[in-house]
Amino acid sequence: MELPSGFSQKMKGLLGDEWSDFLECYDQPKTFGLRVNTLKISIDDFLSCIPFSLSPILWAKDGFYYDEQVQPGKHPYHAAGLYYIQDPSAMAPAVLLDVKPGDRVLDLCAAPGGKSCQIGAALKGQGLLVANEAHPIRVAALGENIERLGIKNAIITQEQPKRLAKLFQNFFDKILVDAPCSGEGMFRKNPAACSEWSEDAVNYCSQRQQDILCEAAAMLRPGGRLVYSTCTFSPEENEGTIDDFLKKHDDFEVITGN
Repeated sequence: MELPSGFSQKMKGLLGDEWSDFLECYDQPKTFGLRVNTLKISIDDFLSCIPFSLSPILWAKDGFYYDEQVQPGKHPYHAAGLYYIQDPSAMAPAVLLDVKPGDRVLDLCAAPGGKSCQIGAALKGQGLLVANEAHPIRVAALGENIERLGIKNAIITQEQPKRLAKLFQNFFDKILVDAPCSGEGMFRKNPAACSEWSEDAVNYCSQRQQDILCEAAAMLRPGGRLVYSTCTFSPEENEGTIDDFLKKHDDFEVITGN
């Protein structure tokens, strides 16, 4: 596939000798994943009844790879909410959030709802999930998925982070910010994203992410956990955003592992 020239030059500078290995990944087969909805069925029961083969995803105990030709989205079990189709890498942020039953959790940029549903399963019907999506069209998909997977202790909001921060000061135990980004990690999955990429978009997203994180920080209780994730490679939107946040919030620190 043809990558944006500015992106290629940037990644060459960042990766050096590893650039050729990075480029080769675009010619490798895609991976496909689903996550069992343990609110409706146990993993063992699911594996005993599902009519296609699966292999485990190491970082998500309820996540599994499936072959592309399977098309699990067309199976009645999908409509029944027994599983959620989700990219394997997208399962990692909610795992790192380390949600426990009884927690009060905010998914600040929640649509279409994969990570919210993962959080809801981890809560096991206890505590509270607030799933927020500012975009009026995307919030509809969020609601449909939360309903399909049977999450009963969830509130869906359609608000800007700044307004939520006024209402939920120091309220949440865990907050996930899966931030809007330039989408560089989506080029292979969605080639149209290549035409939308620009350095200006990267810089705009970086500033927007910093603003969102600052509002999220105001809603986290002391001692809580905030997980920030993107689907992009840009240092400005990842390490740069985190570094800027830490300079402004010396009461936060980066932690490793669970």
